[in-house]
Amino acid sequence: METRYIFVTGGVVSSLGKGIISSSIARLLLSRGFNVTIQKFDPYINIDPGTLNPYEHGECYVTVDGHEADLDLGHYERFTNIKTTRANNITTGRVYQSVIDKERRGDYLGKTVQIIPHITDEIKRNVKLLGSTGKYDFVITEIGGTVGDIESLPFLEAVRQLKWEMGNRCACVHLTYVPFIRAAKELKTKPTQHSVKQLQQAGIQPDVLVLRTEQIIPPAMCRKVALFCNVSPDAVVQSVDAPTIYEVPLMMHEQGLDKIILDKTNTPYQGEPDLAKWNKFLDHMRGAKESVKIGLVGKYVELQDAYKSIDESLLQACTYHDHKLDLRYIGAERLTDGNVEEQLRDLDGVIVAPGFGQRGTEGKYVALKWCREHDMPTFGICLGMQCMVIEFARNVLGMHEANSIEMDPHTPYNVIDLMEEQKSITNMGGTMRLGAYACHLREGSKVAKAYGKLDIEERHRHRFEFNDDFRAQFEAAGMQCVGENPGTKLVEVVELPDKKWYIGTQYHPEYSSTVLSPHPLFMDFIRAAIENKNTK
Repeated sequence: METRYIFVTGGVVSSLGKGIISSSIARLLLSRGFNVTIQKFDPYINIDPGTLNPYEHGECYVTVDGHEADLDLGHYERFTNIKTTRANNITTGRVYQSVIDKERRGDYLGKTVQIIPHITDEIKRNVKLLGSTGKYDFVITEIGGTVGDIESLPFLEAVRQLKWEMGNRCACVHLTYVPFIRAAKELKTKPTQHSVKQLQQAGIQPDVLVLRTEQIIPPAMCRKVALFCNVSPDAVVQSVDAPTIYEVPLMMHEQGLDKIILDKTNTPYQGEPDLAKWNKFLDHMRGAKESVKIGLVGKYVELQDAYKSIDESLLQACTYHDHKLDLRYIGAERLTDGNVEEQLRDLDGVIVAPGFGQRGTEGKYVALKWCREHDMPTFGICLGMQCMVIEFARNVLGMHEANSIEMDPHTPYNVIDLMEEQKSITNMGGTMRLGAYACHLREGSKVAKAYGKLDIEERHRHRFEFNDDFRAQFEAAGMQCVGENPGTKLVEVVELPDKKWYIGTQYHPEYSSTVLSPHPLFMDFIRAAIENKNTK
């Protein structure tokens, strides 16, 4: 069949959960046997979020082909089990860069380059790019930002044109907010009405409304919204606060959102979606009685989305072990030799988070020293693994001034060094080791047992590496380099075999963990943490 296109827009306020609704629609269509992919259009002018501070935009997600992307792509992958690429995340910056490059090459034959048609044509080209492969029945496109934002206008104009061109092969799902005014004890639909009017002013009539709300909306109020917004009453769906985001696909299915979209796009279908595996995961979650306490040591602990993929990977692993996740965020900057015992002693396991820069690293060394000496199951990711190496060099190998040259360019013991090909690079954007690389694991190692195989592929996002000049000293003292890239021999994994579970990975396993395929390292880490809890 011809590819269908679904656009998801948002109104009233940001952070309503367009990514979760987009992912839920994808999950339901996949469970019906359709081939589906999702993309995110971000209105900011950055080429990608790779240079953005997490305070600006939360976690930076990395695709298998090495593209630094919006964190919503993490939700897409966790819900769908589909690996995304750079084609799944487009920014205003990339759109303008492409158009300007074409203008410089003379592709426009001297024409005046304008928003319409040149920018909108480039947006439309990117929307249709995935569909033109012939692999997908549905392409779901989430438009970032909120209707009414100046930045979103070219994207909405492109959507308007595509809806006109494609007719019934195209549908718009508009997510909006119905606030509950506590003082008046009333739900208010006026913000939704204004939001839809702004969308209509842009020339787009939504086919489906998803009303985000904290309280159940009465049927009469839903009919009122439908009447004021020119939407059929059966196409008004509500998304009430749920105990977990993984309940949302079921909530949407109960209200028939998947059927509404299939009907709106004239797509033939039969029966019901196969959600057996999804329901099994939720059954584990609902049945969990005991908790496992995991401490996450990082410098962005007050920021909800900074470690989103790690948080979700831990939750998935705990769920499959029939435990609830009791996640404690521990600010690395505030950790000292004087308070580390109090902060960590009641935990069952510790994760030392990735990141960049000096801030918080000394606290991470303090945490790692305590965990190593007290045999606490410990997982270091990227910078967390590098901190494991530095702490071991300082406190076991006696290299008291050991450091990464990222933190101290003049350290006499540069146990973490810059990759050779990075030394001449001054441009910050997209210049790290990014994307999926092969890794060979040492037979008999803890990490190989966790994976159940010796050859793996994982995603990276870093500039600095374990300095191979020191490998023999580390191994002689007990820290084993048990994973390496088969081509470059760069060290990817370190572990202390004599500990319960003390493993550091240069790569980011959290990018590969999904609801239906939890990551084996997170599964093994949580198993060790539960064992640690039960033997205290």
